[in-house]
Amino acid sequence: MALPELSTEQRQKNLELAAKMRRSRAALRADLKSGKQTLTEVLERADDPVVMRMKVSTLIESLPGYGKARAEKLMAKVDISATRRVQGLGARQRAALIEALSR
Repeated sequence: MALPELSTEQRQKNLELAAKMRRSRAALRADLKSGKQTLTEVLERADDPVVMRMKVSTLIESLPGYGKARAEKLMAKVDISATRRVQGLGARQRAALIEALSR
């Protein structure tokens, strides 16, 4: 399937939108790291385009005390794929993740 031909204005608009989304995700990760927001609060906003397109592993790694290895271990324990995005989490997976992090 060929990519659509975009005008210069359309391309610029898409680039600006992508940059805005990256800044929003970075701000969200910073809020998680600083404790301004909890993972539960973020998961409740799962219909937000910024949140729903983030990988679950990225969210966990943004939590204080969690790095790549610890996030992978937690996701394996809760049976969440390493490539899963927030929008793809089921209700049971969300509950299990919140439960595992609340201990």
